[in-house]
Amino acid sequence: MKLGANSVLFGGHDLEVAFRCLAMAGYDGIELSAIDGMSQHLVLDRWPELVKPIQTYAATYGLALLAMEQPSQDLARMETAFQAAAEIGIPIVNCGPGGKTSEPETLQSSIDTLGKLADLAGKYGVTLCVKAHVGCSIWNTPTTLQAMAAITSPHFGIDMDPSHIHRAGENPVEALGAVVSRVKHVHIRDCKGREQGPGKPEMQANGRGDIDLLGYLRVLHEAGYSGPVDLEVIGAKEYSLEQCAVIAAETRGHMQACLQACGAR
Repeated sequence: MKLGANSVLFGGHDLEVAFRCLAMAGYDGIELSAIDGMSQHLVLDRWPELVKPIQTYAATYGLALLAMEQPSQDLARMETAFQAAAEIGIPIVNCGPGGKTSEPETLQSSIDTLGKLADLAGKYGVTLCVKAHVGCSIWNTPTTLQAMAAITSPHFGIDMDPSHIHRAGENPVEALGAVVSRVKHVHIRDCKGREQGPGKPEMQANGRGDIDLLGYLRVLHEAGYSGPVDLEVIGAKEYSLEQCAVIAAETRGHMQACLQACGAR
């Protein structure tokens, strides 16, 4: 497994700062945030001018470019994301599932759109991943399984986030086994309680909440998963650099200890 973090944790700071701090914390790689409003890191409206700087940062700080997160399902926006990913050398683009949990009829529409986007991702040689997200049409294991059954493209995968599965009322360790065969990316963070949101940024650090992340990583290891495991902490845009760096370092230590405990490192 490759341990990384989404640069959105450092959304209030520039991208090179995120690279530098994650390298200092010992991460293997980075997921680039293309999330409007949460960061100004991989800004898709001007991605061509960011190719060389990003590649230079990756080489300078020794971090693999593991993934990109761009939440929209808009076809034109996603094609831009795929173009940028292919040119920069990013293998995975994570997007949101769309739709609403409260409107079950939106599930099929979301699945249809994701299928088309997976085919488009294939044209650019990248992989599209989607995760169950509280409040959206794909929000738990049953709806994830429906998407898996309907979308057979090799350029489609599941982005498994234990915090959303936990907040959906499931046990993430048990749920992971049902979908792990199609997992190609993991967004990881902890969560205290089962409220709608993930909590304050510092409480999203691995080891701060209620999720059995050791058991979760053990299931991934035993399934032979070797892809990215990227910390995704939201809400820290106004945090100081010290606060962001501490969250990153604390989580990296916890993940390393978990991998060692289950024999993965």
